[in-house]
Amino acid sequence: MRVDFSDYKFRCSSLGKLMVDSRTKKDPLSKTTMTYLQEIHKEQVFGRDKEITSMYLDKGIQAEDEAIEMYNRVYNTNLSKNEEFFENDFICGTPDIVNPLIDIKSSWDFSTFPLNRVEIPTKDYEWQLIGYMILTNSVDSELAYCLVNTPDMLIQDELRRLSWKTGLIDLPLELEEETFRNHMYEDIPEELRIKRFKLVLEQESIDKLYERIKACRTYLNSLSDGLASILNN
Repeated sequence: MRVDFSDYKFRCSSLGKLMVDSRTKKDPLSKTTMTYLQEIHKEQVFGRDKEITSMYLDKGIQAEDEAIEMYNRVYNTNLSKNEEFFENDFICGTPDIVNPLIDIKSSWDFSTFPLNRVEIPTKDYEWQLIGYMILTNSVDSELAYCLVNTPDMLIQDELRRLSWKTGLIDLPLELEEETFRNHMYEDIPEELRIKRFKLVLEQESIDKLYERIKACRTYLNSLSDGLASILNN
């Protein structure tokens, strides 16, 4: 029943959770990281994956092709979605686009689109890119936020959420129109609907990541040892 995590490979999309620094030097891992690792351990013990769903994730999946097409139109490129899975001894993942390495993020709506940001808005995406650069032997990469129309099905889901939140079976026409307008962007030039962030891979980041993964594996194995001791009593 003991699960061995000595060679466990972390997905690039999860690296940000591993890289949250502890508040005290005596603790190699932060509480946030340990909580996340506890979930991984539980999933492996029970042989089940936690299903992660959200409107943001749904749009990212459903609108990805449109986002890549818009990127190609704006920058006169011919990029296509990558399907190849990459892995090494520590991490694994499937980058959106390789050669050049680009990760596409479809913003949920205009309010979450980082138009005026000068740095990557979240460390989670930064570490995801670092992981992809390591896996593809890339020295630099790009994170591209794209503001594309929200698929109609997801807008209808949003209207149902508003109906439940307001307690109104029939939403006012003005509210429905506003909701649609906040998710449709044909009136905005496409050049303004892509925000790009560049990131260069540094050896310091690689070393820090691998040391953190080693500590995470050690912690996961300690959880396995603790569970094994319970079963042996």
